[in-house]
Amino acid sequence: MDETKNMQPLVLAFVGDAVHTLFVREFFSKRGDYKVNELNRMVKEKVNAGAQCKTFLEIESLLTSEEKDIATRARNSVKGQGAKNYSVFEYNHATAFEALVGYLYLEKNYERLNEILQKSL
Repeated sequence: MDETKNMQPLVLAFVGDAVHTLFVREFFSKRGDYKVNELNRMVKEKVNAGAQCKTFLEIESLLTSEEKDIATRARNSVKGQGAKNYSVFEYNHATAFEALVGYLYLEKNYERLNEILQKSL
């Protein structure tokens, strides 16, 4: 546990981005017989800095102290950066969301991970 907790926040976010993307892709793939372009459009609506920021703000008050610590370190690690079409505020909070997802995944806390990821839908 300490090994994962002490990982660089942006490494956790890197993993979390992949986990979140796969979760959303799987969710929509199982929802119907969509063409790939339509699936891609639906996924992009959920996997972007704006949507991840919104989800993070909705769950922030529900986080444990350990989860808050991970998220805060991640949010504070990307000062002055932004993403195309998103504010620095949105990008920083999206990074916090991704790091939290990466942390929960690497800790194999799948029940909590699923709970958090469901909120992103």
